[in-house]
Amino acid sequence: MNRAPHLLAALLTLSAAAHATTPKPEPLKLVVRTTEPKLQKGKVTDVPVVKSWTLNAQAVARSRKYGKLSSTLNLDHIFNDIERRAPRPATFRNVKGSWVATQQTGWRVDRVATKKALLNALQDGKGEVKVTLNHVVPARNVRTLAERGVLYHVASGTSSFRGSPDFRVTNIIVGAQKLDNFFIAPGHTFDFNKEVGVINAQTGFVKGFVISGGTLSKEDGGGICQVSTTIFRAMYQAGLPVVERHEHSHRVHYYDPVGFEATVYAPTKNLRMKNDTDKHLFVQASWDKRAQTLRFDLFGAQPDRTVNISKPVVTNFKAPAPATYTPDPRVRVGGRRLLDQPMQGMTSVITRTVKLPGGQVRKDTLKSVYKPWGAVYGVNPRDNRLR
Repeated sequence: MNRAPHLLAALLTLSAAAHATTPKPEPLKLVVRTTEPKLQKGKVTDVPVVKSWTLNAQAVARSRKYGKLSSTLNLDHIFNDIERRAPRPATFRNVKGSWVATQQTGWRVDRVATKKALLNALQDGKGEVKVTLNHVVPARNVRTLAERGVLYHVASGTSSFRGSPDFRVTNIIVGAQKLDNFFIAPGHTFDFNKEVGVINAQTGFVKGFVISGGTLSKEDGGGICQVSTTIFRAMYQAGLPVVERHEHSHRVHYYDPVGFEATVYAPTKNLRMKNDTDKHLFVQASWDKRAQTLRFDLFGAQPDRTVNISKPVVTNFKAPAPATYTPDPRVRVGGRRLLDQPMQGMTSVITRTVKLPGGQVRKDTLKSVYKPWGAVYGVNPRDNRLR
């Protein structure tokens, strides 16, 4: 009688039973459990942050067997991955119509404490080990915003620089970056020229056309008035008092609606606006190179005033001035290249009405008187029309 088939079946049954009764070891994970603050609708809340890393099962088994952490756990690689989270300052973003301020706290692993906790977990058969973290909080953080009273979106200003040449786009973005993410203290007067600083090649600006001597000439920072105009619009919409503001000598289409602008030319022309609220204001700049738009947003205390800005009332039209010429080495002798369109002279008046708490009403006007402007042509530097 052949017993081999019966023995084989019995062995297979025992093997299957052994596998069925031997529990599969639970995976062991390193887990980061912490929170990040979020500011929304005037309140700060803590949002849970959970991340995990599953350790190699064979390395875990080896560590349990020998009672010490195996080098094959590759802990330094995981710790380095965790520490790639660098601190990022708090900023606001619009999420489905609601302004939310968030930050990113940097993480530094307490490696000694975490390894000790891991070794204990291996000995106790636990499946999860919490990473011990040291937090690196950015200097400008959500709680700093809240402490300074920066809790709500206050106002915004926008403009289009569509059709701008490359030099102008460069100067607009460089200038906007210098006014991005800064505070204006309560009672403080914002000073555009001071905040932007020196405008030259060393500070990132390039040469571009500016209005000079009744025509166009090239200087560092051509186009910076797009920045001053846009932040002026945000501050004007916020109802802040105007301390100093100037219009261009002639109408420039980049700054339409006509008269709703602010030109700067240090040191003679500046833009200054006073923060007459009792809390800090926080300024953020944003731009879209594809759409060619610039935007400034102001954040602070919940607005206590309503602001109404009228459309421009334009009168006193005058015919454009004769054409002028400026050197342009790209143009052949005898030729010409249109650099700026002719514009009529005109006067624009914009009225702002600010209703303050308690019923007080404050009115002011922006009056802009524009001289007639002729077409500007670029011609070869040897062209007789420059004489």
